[in-house]
Amino acid sequence: MSMHLESLPGPETITRRTLENGITVLVYENHNAQSVVLTGSVEAGSLFDPPDEMGLATFTASALMRGTEKHDFAEIYELLEGNGASLSISGGMHTTGFGGKSLGEDLPMLLDLLSDALRRPIFPERQVERLRGEIITGLKIREQDTRFIAGRAFRELAYPPGHPYRRNGDGQIEIMERIPRDHLGVFWRQHAGPRGMIVVIVGAVQAEDAIRQVAECFADWQNPQQPAAPPLPPVPPLEQVYERAVSMPGKSQSDIVLGVAGPSRFAEDWYAANLANSVMGVFGMFGRIGAEVREKRGLAYYSYSRLDGGLGPGAWRVIAGVNPANVYRAVEAMVGEIRRITTEPVSAEELADVKANFTGRLPLQLETNEGIAGTILMMERYGLGLDYLRRYPDIVNAVTAEDVLAAAQRYLNPDVYALAIAGPELPAGES
Repeated sequence: MSMHLESLPGPETITRRTLENGITVLVYENHNAQSVVLTGSVEAGSLFDPPDEMGLATFTASALMRGTEKHDFAEIYELLEGNGASLSISGGMHTTGFGGKSLGEDLPMLLDLLSDALRRPIFPERQVERLRGEIITGLKIREQDTRFIAGRAFRELAYPPGHPYRRNGDGQIEIMERIPRDHLGVFWRQHAGPRGMIVVIVGAVQAEDAIRQVAECFADWQNPQQPAAPPLPPVPPLEQVYERAVSMPGKSQSDIVLGVAGPSRFAEDWYAANLANSVMGVFGMFGRIGAEVREKRGLAYYSYSRLDGGLGPGAWRVIAGVNPANVYRAVEAMVGEIRRITTEPVSAEELADVKANFTGRLPLQLETNEGIAGTILMMERYGLGLDYLRRYPDIVNAVTAEDVLAAAQRYLNPDVYALAIAGPELPAGES
């Protein structure tokens, strides 16, 4: 490793403070650059969408910077661009996230704009309608995207009715057309607040100065009504193969998504599952799946596997884009790799290679302030502790081939999965 463990961000170099209203601030000083990176989240995500207004949280998050009590849309962007700074806010499933960058000396300006957007947005009508049009256009484009449609069908098969992970947080066209503008303000005032908010600052700043600047902007924020996130409903394991093919006339490619609901980031076997996934479809040129489905059999334009993790049971799936004539041959090859990872231990060599990749990648992720800030945010979100980066190589290296096999067997099954296909009508006799 090019970076000594002692030099990784840790308890001595990350300053962590929780304000009285529940905001956690983490600062890592890095004076090698003149810039400072800001990232974090507020506990108001799509989990809180009303059943008849799916997409409201994302719509609201995207509108926060369209105008505040202090600045209109043009002023916000003139302030940012005039100082060579950036700031954005976007909605997610569990949280509304924010990110920005400026010179160290402009951090107060950045925090002031963020505070205005989060605490005093006014959702100006002209801007909200413009944004609504942009969102609807984006949704219309996605309705023609085989990859997106296959992903949506997969979620509907893999997660039970009513589960938030089943739906698309960006909403549907017909819902976005009719959400009243005043619902954005009502939603935000009700759900947004300081409790559970995380602010991470990395770069050319003194830790105590940064914490003081955050406190000046946010310490007096209160929302006594701020609700706790609703618990995620359980995801019962699938009992058979559930398959859906969505016909999209005029398309030349079929997209395949095959898998199940996997472990959350908190699962004891998360690291073992992550290593299993890397062997199966990530490491090198997309692991065994890339080698088998794409290279050896020539069945796919691209093919890989992905393990989401996260605060809840994110999907564990194999993905491929193929010629429509090859759909079921590709599925057969993908299932073959699931069978292999769940029936035979990975070789010592494969496991050593993947572990070396995991630990070797770590310093690369920490080469930029953005990388450090994102990593510290993840450490805080999942309660990993400030010494996580120091412990990480030992955590990864402790995983055995038996652990990898057990994790793969716990979540994956070559005979039970959700299979979604989107593309042109499949040739007769294919199935």
